[in-house]
Amino acid sequence: MTSNDFNCAAVDLGASSGRVVLGRVGDGLLELTELHRFPNNPVADGSGPRWDITAIHRETLAGLRGAAEYEPSSVGIDSWAVDYGLLDGDGTLLAEPRHHRDPRNAAMIERVRERIDDGELYRTTGLQRLPINTLYQLVASLEEGELDSAETLLLIPDLLNYWLTGEIGAEVTNASTTQLFDVRRGEWAHDLARRLELPAHLLPPLRSPGEVVGRPLGEVTARTGLPSSVPVTAVASHDTASAVVAVPATTSRFAYISCGTWSLVGLELDSPVLTERSRAANVTNERGIDGTTRYLRNTMGLWLLQECLRRWRERGFRADLAELLEGAARQPAFRSVLDTDDPAFIAPQDMPTAIGRACSEAGEPVPESPEATVRCVLESLALAHRRTVRNVAELADRDVEIVHLVGGGSRNELLCSLTADACGLPVVAGPAEATALGNVLVQARAHGVVGDRSELRRLVATTQPSRRFEPGGPANQWDAVDRRVPDRARTVGRATVD
Repeated sequence: MTSNDFNCAAVDLGASSGRVVLGRVGDGLLELTELHRFPNNPVADGSGPRWDITAIHRETLAGLRGAAEYEPSSVGIDSWAVDYGLLDGDGTLLAEPRHHRDPRNAAMIERVRERIDDGELYRTTGLQRLPINTLYQLVASLEEGELDSAETLLLIPDLLNYWLTGEIGAEVTNASTTQLFDVRRGEWAHDLARRLELPAHLLPPLRSPGEVVGRPLGEVTARTGLPSSVPVTAVASHDTASAVVAVPATTSRFAYISCGTWSLVGLELDSPVLTERSRAANVTNERGIDGTTRYLRNTMGLWLLQECLRRWRERGFRADLAELLEGAARQPAFRSVLDTDDPAFIAPQDMPTAIGRACSEAGEPVPESPEATVRCVLESLALAHRRTVRNVAELADRDVEIVHLVGGGSRNELLCSLTADACGLPVVAGPAEATALGNVLVQARAHGVVGDRSELRRLVATTQPSRRFEPGGPANQWDAVDRRVPDRARTVGRATVD
């Protein structure tokens, strides 16, 4: 690293783990060094599941203590969406944030529908009606009296930024996931909040990616060793928004798949798509950097494979992933395919059994080996990717020339190859660390190190490893497979949270 290189600390929080990485950016340089990783385990009390935000904050400070040794020029935080903490008038957190999977939220959809119909809500916010959304969580809190002492709502990255700097605000890419954000106007939907009797003062001032949030408080500098002058910078704080920043696209006619536990499949647009067809297709509109729209749908991702591996290991099967993928590649094509958005796959006790049962019920052959199960899962995921890419492209009237698959799923060569075949388009796989890279790039741009989005993406393309997969095989093979599986995704939504 030269004296002219920019380095920063990126805090990247997922729903199962968090980490702090050092990012370095310079002329032809973009690299990450992991400094600290920690588990993120929800906790349960009598009122439902919650996030141990105190532990997350403590581990964040531990990671920043390691980063301080490198004299970072900036700090930025991204996380999952929709969850929040409530502060009282003195700025004290009232309780650990509730988890978005709290079962109390489900009944709130009808409560909201009594006052605001589905079409109006979609035309304003551009989001699906999903019980995990901040809107429904807040209505549940209102009914239970939890808002009586609340002065301010802060989403997870904003809450951690507040504890670092003492400054209150809401970064727009994450605010756009709440279903309280007017996606056309780029501001809070105060009229919706008023009609639902949600206190207007809860919604803090909005900030954009690249704005300086503030400087570390004295207690933070004492615990981390960071200088009091280092800026805490707002990044694209929804982790998917950060991942899209790091898509190494060289054309605007691209689709992206941010593939991990979930697959977030969509387009980057200049404006939202708020038609009735879009609402009926369960496609969501969220903010990206520079006022762009992340037009996407979340489909089931590698969760199916992860849960199969976990269950096989519990049964004593060695379940080496590389060997399983090699075996799956030798399995007959299209023997068994599934609807990956079947609710039966959300949280089964035994994923391989759930897959076998779903195959049987759908009239598909039941996979007879782990390798056959893996082949079934990956072909089914590729089919879901194909459907969603085609669906969002049609709804947005956008031609797609190439698919960029980023995140952990980009390491799965069989999935990438099948996705290229299914979509009939080239797939560029990588970078695997897109979220952290996007966090670092927004910080670097905010401090004048790199320029516009195209320059950010050129830097990713020239410094990060990737692999290109060309489509192969006749397209009508996938047309026939598509007809075997119902398109549940048109009627069952998924959330862009984790």
